[in-house]
Amino acid sequence: MPQMYNEEFREKIVRLHIQEGRTYKSLVAEYGVSKASISKWCRNFSKECQFNPSAQNDLDTMKEIHRLKKQLQELEKENSFLKKAAAFFAKEIK
Repeated sequence: MPQMYNEEFREKIVRLHIQEGRTYKSLVAEYGVSKASISKWCRNFSKECQFNPSAQNDLDTMKEIHRLKKQLQELEKENSFLKKAAAFFAKEIK
């Protein structure tokens, strides 16, 4: 018998996939939802975005948050590398 999930839960799963960049596999493992269900929910949300400006705004916002998080991670890596390089060269100068 198929399990019924409330709208809030489905939206959370879709948001985790789009905004956080979570894979279907990780969501299946964590929440015990079938990959087919997650795929269907994401596909339905994409269809909804074509006809609902509010949903399209949500999608755009989620994608922008995801892009900014990835950019932040990259900048943090670069910053860490530069700190290590500065410490290394500071030792060399002494």
